Amino acid sequence: MVKVAIFPPNSLILADLIERKGYVALALQKAIRKKVKDPDIDSPPMNITEDDPIKGLKYAAIEVPSGVRGRMAIIGPLLDESEAAIIIDDAPFGFGCIGCARTNELSIFYLRKKGVPTLELIYPKTKDETTDMVNRINTFLDSLTLSKDSNKENNGKNNVKEENNG
Repeated sequence: MVKVAIFPPNSLILADLIERKGYVALALQKAIRKKVKDPDIDSPPMNITEDDPIKGLKYAAIEVPSGVRGRMAIIGPLLDESEAAIIIDDAPFGFGCIGCARTNELSIFYLRKKGVPTLELIYPKTKDETTDMVNRINTFLDSLTLSKDSNKENNGKNNVKEENNG
C-alpha cells in the first residue's frame, strides 16, 4: 500500500481523498494521536519527550527556531516514510495550515528533494477549479501503482507540477 505524504500535513480533505482510494495518508493527526496516547508523555498538553528535540535536529539545524525543530520532529518522520506526495500551494488556514511558514517551507523542500512521485496544485478558487483539483488528485492516485514500478527505473523523477487555470 503506497504511503502518500500530504501538504498541508493536517488537511483532512487530502487525507480523506487518499484513504478513499485505498492508500495510506501520512497525516499529522495520526502522528499526534500516537503521542497523546503514549504512556511516556507525562503532560499530555505538551506532547513532548526528551528525545523529540533531538529527533528534530535530523531535519533542522540547531540555529533553526525550536518550534520548527519541534514540528519537524513529528512531520519529518512522515516525510521519510512517504512514497508519494500531494502538495497544495496557497491553501487557506481552514484547508489545513499548520501556521508556521518556516516549517511549511522546510517540509515542501524535503518532499521535493526526496524525489518521490509528487503532484503540486494551486488551491482552487472556484467550483470548477475544485472539481478539476479533485479529478487531478484521483488521476494521480490511480497512477501511483504504475509510478511505483517505473520509479525504480527512473530514480524517482516522477514529479508533476500543475496549476489550476480556471
